[in-house]
Amino acid sequence: MTGRSAESAVKAALKSQAVETPSWAFGNSGTRFKVFAQPGVPRTPAEKLADAARVHAHTGVAPTVALHIPWDRVDDYGALAARARELGLRVGAINSNVFQDDDYKLGSVTHPNPAVRRKALNHLLECVDIMDATGSRDLKLWFSDGINYPGQDDISARQGRLGEALSAVYERLGDGRRMLLEYKLFEPAFYATDVPDWGTAYAHCLKLGPKAQVVVDTGHHAPGTNIEFIVAVLLREGKLGGFDFNSRFYADDDLMAGAADPFQLFRIMYEVIRGGGFTAETAFMLDQCHNIEEKIPAIIRSVMNVQEATAKALLVDAEALDAAQRSGDVLAANAVLMDAFSTDVRPLVAEVRAELGADADPVAAYHTSGYGKRIVAERVGGTPAGWGA
Repeated sequence: MTGRSAESAVKAALKSQAVETPSWAFGNSGTRFKVFAQPGVPRTPAEKLADAARVHAHTGVAPTVALHIPWDRVDDYGALAARARELGLRVGAINSNVFQDDDYKLGSVTHPNPAVRRKALNHLLECVDIMDATGSRDLKLWFSDGINYPGQDDISARQGRLGEALSAVYERLGDGRRMLLEYKLFEPAFYATDVPDWGTAYAHCLKLGPKAQVVVDTGHHAPGTNIEFIVAVLLREGKLGGFDFNSRFYADDDLMAGAADPFQLFRIMYEVIRGGGFTAETAFMLDQCHNIEEKIPAIIRSVMNVQEATAKALLVDAEALDAAQRSGDVLAANAVLMDAFSTDVRPLVAEVRAELGADADPVAAYHTSGYGKRIVAERVGGTPAGWGA
């Protein structure tokens, strides 16, 4: 393709991308040591939707918002979905929560007590009901289940209990619905986590069937893990359901996507594009908590970071890369990727946003809008949303 036709193709692809925002990222959050409250954070799921709509208005590519149950529990989910539509949004993934109840101290669906397992399963089935009520496509499952000491419980038996619960949920999924199974290296379990890696998640999803897929959280890996390799393999096997984009510097996640290692995010998006995963079937979701920075600008910046990494990945000269790889020219092949990564795509992405009717500079537009000052003045009283609310 010529330079102009290549740019047009990149712009068209960027316009088709959608980045899902997480409702919980708009509320108060923190580390295990302290939650720093901010004025103006949402008090209700409807106010979270309003903030998500503001992100979409400025970026043009964030049309869905993920919900977390029970944090976003309401009496009428159909009405909540209708409110989202009024704001120009749709309800995205429904995220379950089986990690904040005292009964889950020894696990949820893998707990040795069948009564606790049943309680956890009932919650997961409730989340499927909420999917049906809101029109959500995806159920996202993350389990904090694990053990702290050798001998505390039977590792293999816990995998069996997990499989039984996943099977029950899978059977309840309707047509056009998916189960996305997330994994995490550790936390809070110290000795053995029940879903610690992509291999464990993949094995369960493979056994369940085509409606079960793996979600890759970019912050949930050991230092030095080649995440793009995992992405490439899951794509080859048809088991990549989506991403939870965030960053981490040491052990935990939740920083803005692309903040710690933008080159890694570029490499991941390159594998997505090369492997045919740049479609609506791949959920590009944010999973972040903003502890000391302003919520909405941080989410806007994260969406922009994903856009820019995607633009650079789309600019990789596939023909030149293929020729260098086939000829064994190691340096030339690497240079093709580095040339794309080194390209300043900000003007191009700004044009895309403007053509979508959004803002060329979303962060500046947000601050100019006065929305942040307005919600501080309006959201007085009530209980601010946060962990557990």
